[in-house]
Amino acid sequence: MSGTSPSTTLSNTLDLARRTEALGYHRYWLAEHHNTPSIASSSPAVLIGQIAAATSTLRVGAGGVMLPNHQPLVVAEQFGTLAAFHPGRIDLGLGRAAGTDPLTAQALQRGGGQPRGDTFGAQISEVLGFLGAPGGGRRGPVAAYPQAETPPPVWVLGSSPNGARLAAELGLPFATAHHFSPQNTVNAVTAYRRSFRSTGNLAAPYAVVAAVVIVGEDDAQALRLASSVEIAHLELFTGNLGPYLSPEEADRAPYSPQQRQIARESFAPQLIGGPETVRRRALELLAASGADELMALTIVHDHTARVRSYELLAQALAGGPAAVSSQPAAALGAG
Repeated sequence: MSGTSPSTTLSNTLDLARRTEALGYHRYWLAEHHNTPSIASSSPAVLIGQIAAATSTLRVGAGGVMLPNHQPLVVAEQFGTLAAFHPGRIDLGLGRAAGTDPLTAQALQRGGGQPRGDTFGAQISEVLGFLGAPGGGRRGPVAAYPQAETPPPVWVLGSSPNGARLAAELGLPFATAHHFSPQNTVNAVTAYRRSFRSTGNLAAPYAVVAAVVIVGEDDAQALRLASSVEIAHLELFTGNLGPYLSPEEADRAPYSPQQRQIARESFAPQLIGGPETVRRRALELLAASGADELMALTIVHDHTARVRSYELLAQALAGGPAAVSSQPAAALGAG
């Protein structure tokens, strides 16, 4: 965020985790992004350890670890360690993209010999094998230590029916990226449920839909708060990446009314509005997609406003059928 140091940003992340836990949220995921000034989440395993240590009931996980950047053995070692520290509270979401630009991806993978995205399923099987989870590939004499008594659940992250079918084939839970690919949400979850077969990790299909959720006191305030992420969307496509701007800074950003309108329209499928608006749209999204859980990505500039959005969302969905989880940064790399 503009005007905020990395230390303050990370401190706010811990504060948000504690507050969402107190509000009754049950899952808190962190993404992997590199060379992105607006996201302080290049090392999700490190962040997960800090947040799990600062909370007691939240499931804390990666949404996700981008497998092209890592050797499966290292991923299994990291998350086996986390699961041993925090039994029953760690999730491992795996994505097929690099979570960054091509030059940074090359720097991450230089000399490592990592497989590319077209071997995503094989990489997941390797991770499962090293974790000692059902469905994993055999690794011979190589094992990941320490191993938790119960391996952390492995999730497949995706934004299309192809990723959904892979999750179904492997018998793993699936998280779909409505926040950047809303046109595929319904088809992806439908394909996942139709193709699911149990492999010992999960008895029945389980799907999360991750959406941008910004709740204000009313629709007008929420739209005002959303101007920061709308400008960030424009900057992503113009290559002018920087910290998230405040609404006042967003007003002064050098974009035309036409560009701003395009950005606003791109967020129309997301859940942005006052409590009643967001409640209605959240239940509609869960019903249309068939997802079991809503994951809320609340990207606003002001930390107090961000916390308040999660408070309003919890109140709006209190007593409803939706399971709700939180994520402090969008998982833009999941493909």
